[in-house]
Amino acid sequence: MRIVRLLTQGLLAALLTVAAVSVYSSVPCVAQDAMTRKVKTRVAPTRPEIARRMGLSGTVRLAVVVAPNGNVKTATAMGGHPVLLNAAMDAVKKWKFESSATESTGTIEIIFPPQDN
Repeated sequence: MRIVRLLTQGLLAALLTVAAVSVYSSVPCVAQDAMTRKVKTRVAPTRPEIARRMGLSGTVRLAVVVAPNGNVKTATAMGGHPVLLNAAMDAVKKWKFESSATESTGTIEIIFPPQDN
């Protein structure tokens, strides 16, 4: 049941993200998080050269587990173009969250907007 709820929430978030892409088209990468814990430090993903050459854009969704100390423990791909996934995962693994008494889980979306040619 939890998976169905997460998928339903993810579908709604994906639809809202598509609408947001046009707003952020001038920004190289925009991150949105559905975590309950606040991000203290974000590292922006770098669009891979091959993605630049291919003109790839889109949203990458990651399931993230954050340790009590605020470090990202794991980041697992949930969706997105394979060429963009590694760049998003590498960046998110460097993020720092607020400390907490327990481990947290949630989803993070990284938007790679269309690039200007």
